[in-house]
Amino acid sequence: MASSAGVYENGVFRKGHVRISDLAGCKRLPVGVSVFPMVAEHSVFIDKTLLIADVLSQPGAITLFCRPRRFGKSLNLSMLQSFLEIPSVSDPFAIDTESLFRGLTIWDVEEGRYQRDHAAYPVVRLSFNNAKGLDWPSAKGMIRESVVAEYGRHYYLLDDGSLNPSDREVFTRIAERRASDEEFSSSLLILTRLLSAYHGRGTVVLIDEYDAPVMAGYTHGYYDEVVSFLKGLLTGALKDNPALAFGVLTGVQRISKESIFSDLNNLTVNTSLSVASEERYGFTQEEIEALAEYLGSEGGLSEARQWYDGYRFGSVDVYNPWSVLNYFKSGCVADVYWGNTSGNGVLGDMIRDGSNETMSDLYRLLEPGGVVFEPLDTSVVFPDIGIKHEALWSMLYLAGYLTTDDTDFPNSTNCVRALRIPNREVAQLYRSEVVERFSRVAGGRRRLRSLHFAFANGDADTLTFELERILSDNSSYHDLTRETSYHMLMLGLLFGMSGYCDPVSNREAGHGRFDVRVVPLNADRDPLITLEIKWVRPADSKCSVLDTLAETALSQIDEHAYESGVEIGSAGVLKWGIAFSGKRVACACRTH
Repeated sequence: MASSAGVYENGVFRKGHVRISDLAGCKRLPVGVSVFPMVAEHSVFIDKTLLIADVLSQPGAITLFCRPRRFGKSLNLSMLQSFLEIPSVSDPFAIDTESLFRGLTIWDVEEGRYQRDHAAYPVVRLSFNNAKGLDWPSAKGMIRESVVAEYGRHYYLLDDGSLNPSDREVFTRIAERRASDEEFSSSLLILTRLLSAYHGRGTVVLIDEYDAPVMAGYTHGYYDEVVSFLKGLLTGALKDNPALAFGVLTGVQRISKESIFSDLNNLTVNTSLSVASEERYGFTQEEIEALAEYLGSEGGLSEARQWYDGYRFGSVDVYNPWSVLNYFKSGCVADVYWGNTSGNGVLGDMIRDGSNETMSDLYRLLEPGGVVFEPLDTSVVFPDIGIKHEALWSMLYLAGYLTTDDTDFPNSTNCVRALRIPNREVAQLYRSEVVERFSRVAGGRRRLRSLHFAFANGDADTLTFELERILSDNSSYHDLTRETSYHMLMLGLLFGMSGYCDPVSNREAGHGRFDVRVVPLNADRDPLITLEIKWVRPADSKCSVLDTLAETALSQIDEHAYESGVEIGSAGVLKWGIAFSGKRVACACRTH
């Protein structure tokens, strides 16, 4: 039975329990805008205001929301600020926000009980999104500037003469960038205390992208310094502070409690595994259907689902909101929108430096229905990334490059979970990084294309030449000690072949398991390719031995009937037997 059509009335489109605000009525999508009043006044806003109720239900708590980048963290934090904050008389951008929330769920839920919290709290809002300096002095300067700007927003505290001379002097030194490191370390605590005394109620602290400077510190070598500085800045304000009403932090990675939050006993960490607030980040299927109907873009729903759905937050399936908004804004043209917003450092580092074990897991993930089974420890300690294998998977999960349907026991670090790539867009990011790595191995995109052409057209001489050149330029004899090394090399080199799907490996077929298969997109134009690999120790190899091994590998494809059960097009089958020894290669091929 088809669902009933939505209704647009008084600036709000309603369909089922979904509400979409569009006060301007122009169906403009807020791509790249994360300031709530700007979004609410001029653009479409999918109602996530029940996050406000979630936060208000935990007085005194500090909640850390960890979600991937571009999943609405900054917009949600701005929404919290807009709803909760007593307008600052010294903030030129302060506005009366009641009209922005009327018609949204938070205004009338539970008989309007949360209306009393509107414009009722002093708020401190810091963002560390830009604190990503190449060295510690520049990063520290950016953090300090965020604090200075927030002091400037509350400069009215100096106007009525209620501050004692000591507090006035400290406030002025911080606001004018004359404070010492010790005073800046206490600056957040000082501001919450002064605001609470002025307004007569607890201060709300909101901190956006708290982990951005830590990730930059890990990358650029000042991890210890930034962790120590943030621990001093945050802990004083967030622990046992009578001037604090509650606090909310957002970030991508969950920095280990032992690193920054070791002294906080009121910290609640909410990750993608958590059931609480599971619908507040990302778009649900019902929200996407309502948005598509409102925009008149229902025809793009199926493609949007393939490309941008697939995440599981708690018990709810969600879409990537950044990508979906870009998709609809672009006239329902599928593309890699999320991956192009910033560097994919975690994923790039994994693929660029990945061991054979890691690359084997990655190739398995890229196969249809591919999963890897790993525990998740979302309390990341950055120095562990290069040491602990499981830390890598946890970082990829938190960053949105992996998801899992196994979200029970979210705090368990021993629960083995089936991790998968969420959707087609993220799979494209993986493929691009693999092709980039093996383009460098091959000596550039042109050389890689030459190898692909030789492989797809049965040119054994060219393929032998290219493989021996690659082995000579990139690998030492000590790296090539077993067949698996060559297997991983060939798999990587065969990604990105024009006209072909991703290579698959070690699948059962016929009477055994083939090494590598590459399936054409058009079987009447390009042949199905099957590859069998052999290896012999350099001390045991001669040219004749390698040639014989290559022919043996080729015969094995026939003997084990690896192509049985596969639909063969008019382009037929191309079979390869390739033998390796050290940096020497022998290739044999046959068409069928």
